[in-house]
Amino acid sequence: MDILNKVKGYREEERRLMWEGTFEEYLEIVKQRPEVAQTAHSRVYNMIKSSGLKERDGRKMYQFFGEGIFGLEDAIERLVEEYFHPAAKRLDVRKRILLLMGPVSGGKSTLVTMIKRGLEQYSRTDEGAVYAIKGCPMHEDPLHFIPSHLREDFFEEYGIRIEGSLSPLNQLRLDQDYDGRMEDVLVERIFFSEDKRVGIGTFSPSDPKSQDIADLTGSIDFSTIAEYGSESDPRAYRFDGELNKANRGMMEFQEILKCDEKFLWHLLSLTQEGNFKAGRFALISADELIIAHTNEAEYRSFISNKKNEALHSRIIVMPIPYNLRVSQEERIYEKMINESDMAHVHIAPHALRVAAIFSILTRLKGSKKQGVDLVKKMRLYDGENVEGFNQVDVEELKREYTEEGMEGIDPRYVINRISSTIIRKEVPAINALDVLRSLKDGLDQHASISQEDREDFMNYIAVARKEYDEIAKKEVQKAFVYSYEESAKTLMNNYLDNVEAYCNKNRLRDPLTGEEMNPDEKLMRSIEEQIGISENAKKGFREEILIRISAYARKGKRFDYTSHERLREAIQKKLFADLKDVVKITTSSQTPDESQLKKVNEVIARLIDEHGYNSISANELLRYVGSLLNR
Repeated sequence: MDILNKVKGYREEERRLMWEGTFEEYLEIVKQRPEVAQTAHSRVYNMIKSSGLKERDGRKMYQFFGEGIFGLEDAIERLVEEYFHPAAKRLDVRKRILLLMGPVSGGKSTLVTMIKRGLEQYSRTDEGAVYAIKGCPMHEDPLHFIPSHLREDFFEEYGIRIEGSLSPLNQLRLDQDYDGRMEDVLVERIFFSEDKRVGIGTFSPSDPKSQDIADLTGSIDFSTIAEYGSESDPRAYRFDGELNKANRGMMEFQEILKCDEKFLWHLLSLTQEGNFKAGRFALISADELIIAHTNEAEYRSFISNKKNEALHSRIIVMPIPYNLRVSQEERIYEKMINESDMAHVHIAPHALRVAAIFSILTRLKGSKKQGVDLVKKMRLYDGENVEGFNQVDVEELKREYTEEGMEGIDPRYVINRISSTIIRKEVPAINALDVLRSLKDGLDQHASISQEDREDFMNYIAVARKEYDEIAKKEVQKAFVYSYEESAKTLMNNYLDNVEAYCNKNRLRDPLTGEEMNPDEKLMRSIEEQIGISENAKKGFREEILIRISAYARKGKRFDYTSHERLREAIQKKLFADLKDVVKITTSSQTPDESQLKKVNEVIARLIDEHGYNSISANELLRYVGSLLNR
């Protein structure tokens, strides 16, 4: 019954938001809240802005797209700042069709859908409220009643510019139903809805032989001609085309370049002049944002045709490439899996990450910058610290290829292969190796992959496998080291004692014999070498540790095992290196003794409790790492 109560609550809320009054009363609302008379482009921009804005690394992050689009921050910032913002300010860019161009499954449709759903919600808020002439099939702006010769006076009084002419239907209703008294015309609040065809239209091309232009502009209602006597009587016309219904909001053209030319001609006038031709009437005004999407191949074909020059000049192309960040690609897969019936299947940690590594590698282009291979580039793009490189290098890499991300493996392929893995394996858990194996098997079935690309992609799977090997070893390393946590703390305290003595040029005292001795250089280097600290860099690293200890002491904090990320990593690696033989024995022995079995169970429990594995995937990970160490 809870869902019925929620439906009831939603219905009551909508009734509360409804408003109806005369045009005179509407003008009072406009005077108090001028935003109700904003243009369609302004409404979309303010909707996006109202969700909040964050800045990270000098990049604007629009929270409106935060939970639906991943890894396209640059493309979204360009979209908002170069199209929506200037269009909202009535600059000429609003007289252009917004064309999202990018590869399949790159997020174009998702982006458009988010704007449509956003508009539906926004029209139910005070800031996004929309009012229209009551009973108008095109939800026309009531301000169109203000005659042209008074619009300058209206602007001086209200600060609002009026664009567009009163439609033939509403002109007739004004004359016949209201005796020309515009102040008495009824106005109502409307709520955008794609399902109810209010303020949101969608047009999808079909067979040119059967598709009618009436789908866009409406058509004559022949059943009423006898009643009204003429095809040019607006009451004998159905204003029910997608362009009619999308007035005041947005119109989506799916795969616009697949449309027959006659459907695109109407967009020339609509974009440039804000009107279109329908039936035997004067031009009909419409205020709507037109968003279209297509792929790169169709766009190149379109612009190469000279006949399309007029329309091409009225298009603003916004490239929507594939995501190029591993962490964001993982989020895409997680979202797709959570929306499916596979959500109950346990996917072991890092299984999606290795799939994301493979996908991103297929989309990147090799850099001309010295010392940058694809793996380093992938890590830099994902915000990882790579020694010798900084944020300036990342920006330089991005500028190398403007078209980077327009090719490669799409997320749907990866999800299809994960689905195949689940069905084929018939167990409630899959791991990274299962996913990589499935990705490899699927390449032969992918019809659009050339032989050359297939060879490159096989290499990328091998690279992803190598990355996973390191991840797997670190995962088990952490679990084993935690089981030997006291050993790790002892090793770290021993190291810190020696570092302090080294930096202060002191000697240490043997706790057993009381004999003075020099700092243990061999011990310190055995730890530092685990994280690549060179002989020349050891002094700086040790002094950095000492400074960190002093800083903690000044703040009254205790420096412990987790206080320095690189030192913790070094201690873990050193301890794990010392424990390798134990790992090998406990993971490969057919009949481990009681102490070994206890240690294995401790590690499995740690993997389950701390790292997100289940018993199946934890045991598989241990066996795999054991085999890696035995090679």
